[in-house]
Amino acid sequence: MSQELHRSVLLREAVDALVVDPAGFYIDGTFGRGGHSALVLEKLSPEGRLLAVDKDPQAIAYAGERFAGEPRFQIWHGSFADMDQAAASMAGQVDGILLDLGVSSPQLDQAERGFSFLHDGPLDMRMDTSRGMSAADWVNSESEAELARVFKEYGEERFARRMAGAIVRRRGEKPFERTLDLAEVVKAANPAWEKGKHPATRVFQAIRIHVNGELDDLQQALEKSLSLLKPGGRLVVISFHSLEDRMVKRFIREKEKGPQLPRGLPVMESQIQKTLKSVGKAVKAEGREIDENVRSRSAVMRIAEKLG
Repeated sequence: MSQELHRSVLLREAVDALVVDPAGFYIDGTFGRGGHSALVLEKLSPEGRLLAVDKDPQAIAYAGERFAGEPRFQIWHGSFADMDQAAASMAGQVDGILLDLGVSSPQLDQAERGFSFLHDGPLDMRMDTSRGMSAADWVNSESEAELARVFKEYGEERFARRMAGAIVRRRGEKPFERTLDLAEVVKAANPAWEKGKHPATRVFQAIRIHVNGELDDLQQALEKSLSLLKPGGRLVVISFHSLEDRMVKRFIREKEKGPQLPRGLPVMESQIQKTLKSVGKAVKAEGREIDENVRSRSAVMRIAEKLG
């Protein structure tokens, strides 16, 4: 599998923000095809260490090939929501955690993975193909009300109920098995197409997020980062849609403010336990990167530092 299939977004910006100590211990929570991991390793000294995590068995296999013989590198198969298990011996000693959210280009571009509404393939969408319910299983069995809720909540799709109804009617005649079949039904049910956006985009995003438990995993990973990071350690998160970015922004803001105490309680500002501070403003991809990689246009990177 060629590395050229995937371009890591905000590559240098993310790694520059992450690596504060070349001899430190770092976690790449979303290995993908190793773009960020490779640059982290370039910046590390011989004493530095990198633990990479990924749900995707293909990514695990690729990591084993690409970094075979690299003593500073370790790969772990699982969700970043469980990275505390992989790094149990390093709790409170991690110098930086990177989370590059969303789907990697190889996952999108391989029709057989079932993520794409442009290329026909089995309706799967699981990042970890070894476990869990496929998109086809879910679409063919879930209630109309729940389909609509997921499309609205995770896809921010304003025609969610209309699309859910169209899916339920069609699956009564023939179950969904292929991506283009579902995309065509959703497209026909969408009365207002957005310029430059496929009419099934939001529904496919919503199904992918739901099937993979992406937002639940992200919330767990953010919380667990606090116990893993050492004082001064960095949390760097790259989001690709507003739901993720709002969650990250809210998490950092809440940890910056500390616990919300009842009004009038005689507590000094210095006594409020704050666990994070944001570093700089949100970073977005700019002209040249967007021109070279259209998938970077929606990327937002936020950086926070663990307080002592």
